[in-house]
Amino acid sequence: MDSPSSATPSSPIVRIGQGPVPLDRDEFERRYREQFADPAFAEAKEAVDQVTRIAAEAYEARRKTISSRPAGAGFQDPSHELSTEWLDARQKIHDAQQEFNDAGSVTRMLLINASPRTDETCPSEISKSFRLSGIARTTLEAEGCHVDLLDLSLLGAEYGRRIFPCKACVSTAMPLCHWPCSCYPNHYLGQVQDWMNELYPRWVAAHGIMIITPVHWFQVPSGLKLMIDRLVCADGGNPDPTTTAGKDPALAKEIELKGWDYPKHLAGRVFSLIVHGDAEGAGGVRRHLHDWLTGIGLISAGPTAIVDRYIGYFEPYASSHEALDRDSAIQEETRHAAIALARATAEMRAGRRPPGEDLPAPRMK
Repeated sequence: MDSPSSATPSSPIVRIGQGPVPLDRDEFERRYREQFADPAFAEAKEAVDQVTRIAAEAYEARRKTISSRPAGAGFQDPSHELSTEWLDARQKIHDAQQEFNDAGSVTRMLLINASPRTDETCPSEISKSFRLSGIARTTLEAEGCHVDLLDLSLLGAEYGRRIFPCKACVSTAMPLCHWPCSCYPNHYLGQVQDWMNELYPRWVAAHGIMIITPVHWFQVPSGLKLMIDRLVCADGGNPDPTTTAGKDPALAKEIELKGWDYPKHLAGRVFSLIVHGDAEGAGGVRRHLHDWLTGIGLISAGPTAIVDRYIGYFEPYASSHEALDRDSAIQEETRHAAIALARATAEMRAGRRPPGEDLPAPRMK
């Protein structure tokens, strides 16, 4: 490993030395076979043995990508091979951006229910966030908007729904963080069925974003945090992986130090927030979400659209839905937040720009 003393601010080295020891064949196969623990797979033992062997060979060969093609026109190196899965995700984002740019299209709202609760899984009951999302949806549709409901409870309720964690490529160098994310799928590690390639175009196509979330231990729920982290590539991410020859960290550092413009790929969308808790943390979560969204270039729909409240303050969890039934104020505040979002989004689409948008940023990062 290179000595840190050999690095300079203008030519930083790539620091290495951390990482797990590769699994031996027996340990890999033990872990892989866990997905076939159901006795029902016993009659397919030979097939499971064959699939396990193939998976182990893919792991040993480190086959991250299973299909690729030359990048083609529009890339710095058209001959560089890129994952077909990444190229397909990129095309969907481009198509979504065209929908966003179409001034004559209906206003599209991405309404996010961030609670993991659903009556179809262990909680056996719907969430208050889902109920408030229903109020918001009805209100937005009455304002003439098309609503795309993103229900993050599906991460725990639907087969094959998952969001893998961010690997923090941006901390090596911003150009190493590709837009959209190129870290997944990673086939030899079994990191497949990542939901984000579907979610990126849903964010891009939306003119307005409304997040309705509970507080979990002074923070947002884990599903929402996973999505937030994976949206880092929307804030400065590199749309051309051929410039970094895929994932070459030294090239990425060189590019950033020569000057990087940190493009904000979601800038110009308008947002609203409803944060609810039962005892503590609602204000902090609301501030964190507000700062994150404005930081990536989104525009607040105004004070009426940004709400943090307590439902059944310090009351039993068991009667929290009855507390929401009684709390007509939070229901009305949700309606007002949705109306404020719809009207602010309409103004933005008509040409209004937020104060200070014409001022150049003193700091690009």
